[in-house]
Amino acid sequence: MTERASSASDGADAVGFGEPLVEIQNVSKHFPNEEGMFSWLSFNRDADGLPIETGREWVRAVEDVSFTIRKGETLGLVGESGCGKSTLARTILRLLEPTEGSIYFKGTDLADLSGERLRNTRKDIQMIFQDPQSSLDPRMKVGKIVEEPMQAHGMLDSEGRAARAQELLEKVGLDPQHYNRYPHAFSGGQRQRINLARALSVNPDFIVCDEPVSALDVSIQAQVLNTMRDLQKEFGLTYLFIAHDLSVIRHISDRVAVMYLGQLVELADKQELFENPTHPYTQALLDSIPVPDPRADGHRGVLEGDVPSPIDPPSGCRFRTRCPELITPAEYDLTDAEWERVRSFMRHVKRRDFTETDPDALSQRYFDGQIPSGDAGDKVSAAIDDIAADDWDAAAERLQNAFAEQSICAREEPDYEVDPEYGADRHTVACHLCRE
Repeated sequence: MTERASSASDGADAVGFGEPLVEIQNVSKHFPNEEGMFSWLSFNRDADGLPIETGREWVRAVEDVSFTIRKGETLGLVGESGCGKSTLARTILRLLEPTEGSIYFKGTDLADLSGERLRNTRKDIQMIFQDPQSSLDPRMKVGKIVEEPMQAHGMLDSEGRAARAQELLEKVGLDPQHYNRYPHAFSGGQRQRINLARALSVNPDFIVCDEPVSALDVSIQAQVLNTMRDLQKEFGLTYLFIAHDLSVIRHISDRVAVMYLGQLVELADKQELFENPTHPYTQALLDSIPVPDPRADGHRGVLEGDVPSPIDPPSGCRFRTRCPELITPAEYDLTDAEWERVRSFMRHVKRRDFTETDPDALSQRYFDGQIPSGDAGDKVSAAIDDIAADDWDAAAERLQNAFAEQSICAREEPDYEVDPEYGADRHTVACHLCRE
């Protein structure tokens, strides 16, 4: 069993909370790709052209994630659907085995625990799931559902468990008389309160909330969130709160971590992140929030392109294929306007969303008749010639290799950079723009 002593440099005073309770260090979770009969295999070819198996094909759901959650705080984890938030949560709880990394809880590495020691530790770490209906056994009465974790961990006798279950039902805003009802008699918000009572039944220190209000109406969301905050103060709870709704994250979180394609890209205090988003992905998420203003022009930030596959994520920065601020390759002397035109041309060629193939027309349409000079212009002209010859694949590959793959965003994975104004525990960003 590995234990880790918390250091004074963790900066508890920086955010106003206690010592680190949960510390995630370089955690990764990979799954074998099993979509098809032979999809788990990857092959090279021998001299005769016959396939040679080279190994499994892996889905890199979570990759090298690190952060700390302090006692008494709520860390919000936000990102698009499919970015790995729930996988990370289940890995932290050891419902999934981590591929790599360490998960420290109260200084003990959960990744090293097994059997009875892991089972005993789980009493202090609970989870609230997204769907309030499927997470409750329809054949059990509410009282027995709340009592079940206590019984599993040998807490109290039957009368003591019943009394505590009724007390907790009242704490979460339900009538203790609901003890003998079945889950189908409750609304979605009430079911989630039952889930909260069940999680509290074993006196946990840490609760992972996996989108606990996403299935509820907005008015009910606020009620459940307020209840969770009240209970946090009363019981001294620590939350990891996962959501894709930024308004929910803003309401309940103390700090916010932003996740994209299995990696963290930004982590900051709530107010700092919403007022000073630094990573282009965080900026795009905030720009996508609808503005309830009839005078607004209707313009909203929309990311172009699709989320890449976690089976073969982009090199360097994983967000670079959609980033509106991809850094210009150092070997080309391009102005900002020229670089934007080159990138726009690359995107349109990749999507093949135009039909004209005349070189002069393409030059006028995408470069206002002024193709960049030098080596960059030669590459663009060669791609235009490929299109004129109806070889779109060659044009797309030429542009990709000449420009997108030459950016530092493609060649180097960004490190977490610290904003010196706010300190290591206040604002970290994984973006090459922060090093310019």
